[in-house]
Amino acid sequence: MQALNRRLSLTDFERMHPLALRAQRLGRKIIVWIKNLREMSLPRFRTMTIGLLGSTALYGMVLGHHTVVVVNTVSEPLGLSIERVDVSGYSETSEIDVLQELWATGATTLPALDVDAARKAIEAMPWIESAKIEKEYPNRVKIALVEKKPFALWQRDKDLWIVDRDGKEIVPYATTRFTDLPFVVGPGAAREATDILDKMALVPELDQRIKAYVRVGDRRWDLRLDNGVVIRLPELDPIEAAAAVMRLDRDEGLLSRDIEAVDMRLEDRIVIKLTPAAQERRLKALKERDKIVKQARKEKPV
Repeated sequence: MQALNRRLSLTDFERMHPLALRAQRLGRKIIVWIKNLREMSLPRFRTMTIGLLGSTALYGMVLGHHTVVVVNTVSEPLGLSIERVDVSGYSETSEIDVLQELWATGATTLPALDVDAARKAIEAMPWIESAKIEKEYPNRVKIALVEKKPFALWQRDKDLWIVDRDGKEIVPYATTRFTDLPFVVGPGAAREATDILDKMALVPELDQRIKAYVRVGDRRWDLRLDNGVVIRLPELDPIEAAAAVMRLDRDEGLLSRDIEAVDMRLEDRIVIKLTPAAQERRLKALKERDKIVKQARKEKPV
């Protein structure tokens, strides 16, 4: 919890608006009245105070479009200035930025603070999911924040964003943090990220090896693994295809071979693409096999 003291000088406004001076003089006269009220029983004192503040607000409205300043002027002598602001629930958001949004309302006293307006201003900040603001008389404001939770990193063209579970952009990625978040690429990838990530979590031995989820044509996914192999998933039943790849890997060591991609898009077959080096070795092996076959035919003619 941190405290913040803030006072607002009304010198400029007083010079511009003589009626504000009248309001301030009225506030000073009321101080004597308040001393007498404090000696009253608590229920009566509260009633009188509420009536006074209500009258003050109405008086400010009569002045015309200067309600906040007038209420501040009248309320300050009553000891109702905002002297402490407690902000909780922030991690990615700067407390200073939150306080700036609060002071931007123009209120320096509790009666002048429009809680709804301040809440809307704070909730418009990038990381803020919701905000709850409470007044504690005579001089304290409590702000409880709930921040958005980063879910994935989304690459859209050349831009990189931190997005939430619903695929909504939070802020541009401009930090060395959040490197452990899933990395999704392409149009529609942020929107569909929750679905594919939840499905891949059902195949943990594959899930832990995925470095990037690439959305292709906003229809299906390519999975880029930590060893550079790409698994091309079909549009329908991607989880079954992913599970089939892992069965082949357990039985045949598929993903540890010298391959470039595993294409699972066809229902009746699996297409394996070799790396250029593997293709070259395969061609050499085929040529050597053909050479041996020809030599054998020469030695043993039919």
